[in-house]
Amino acid sequence: MSRRFFQDTRTVFVREIVPALREPYSTVFAMAQPLLLLFLFGPLLAGTTGQGGWAGAEGATSPWQWFVPGTLIMMCLSGPMLAGYSLLIELLGGSMERMLVTPLNRAAMLVGRILKEFVILLAQAAVLIGLAVPLGLRLPVAGVLAALALLIVFGTGLGSLSFVLAIASQPSGQLFWAVTQVVAFPLMLLSGVLLPIDHGPAWLRTAAALNPVTYVVEAERALFAGRFADLSVLYGVAAAAAVAAIGLTWGTRAMRRGV
Repeated sequence: MSRRFFQDTRTVFVREIVPALREPYSTVFAMAQPLLLLFLFGPLLAGTTGQGGWAGAEGATSPWQWFVPGTLIMMCLSGPMLAGYSLLIELLGGSMERMLVTPLNRAAMLVGRILKEFVILLAQAAVLIGLAVPLGLRLPVAGVLAALALLIVFGTGLGSLSFVLAIASQPSGQLFWAVTQVVAFPLMLLSGVLLPIDHGPAWLRTAAALNPVTYVVEAERALFAGRFADLSVLYGVAAAAAVAAIGLTWGTRAMRRGV
């Protein structure tokens, strides 16, 4: 990649991150639901330890090792997956047109935005993990770092696909909200982020097996437990990499074609 690409990426990143730093309230507000689940729903799982259910299904020794990774994926679904909203606002308002007439690299416009989502997602993840430690979350350092890296890869794909959807939603923008609202919630429920699906009906388990998010969630839980050799890690990495590859390919093409 050329030096100019990195410079353009930095320019776009700074343009995107500065407003978020100046007004951090939206970032904090976005964590309201995960934090409520952490403090109000997580303790309910703590009372099920040793009773089969989630503990037996996932092989976890603590409810927090099972619950926190799922909550991180939920944040990914409600964060990077909706990242295209800012692009959609610029497209509808006309400000994106002014960027397109500049010599900025089109791919850098996508990568710079994704990097901004990285920073916010990692900051939110750090806060959530830090608050979960006093509740009983153990932190195998290598496993947690690997889980965060996997989260970034998966978030890259979701963010890129969100930008593609925003571009395709012109000129009304209604398609963006229709798709995200219809897709995000089923993906979350069918991945078992809140409750295990092992004991669900056969049709539900089949639907979950077709959901790529399921494999990422299972990989995150295995990594938080320090089980690097678990086969679920391989499946999760493959699923996250596939989503990232598709998202980046489609997102780059959409930006280069013009919006």
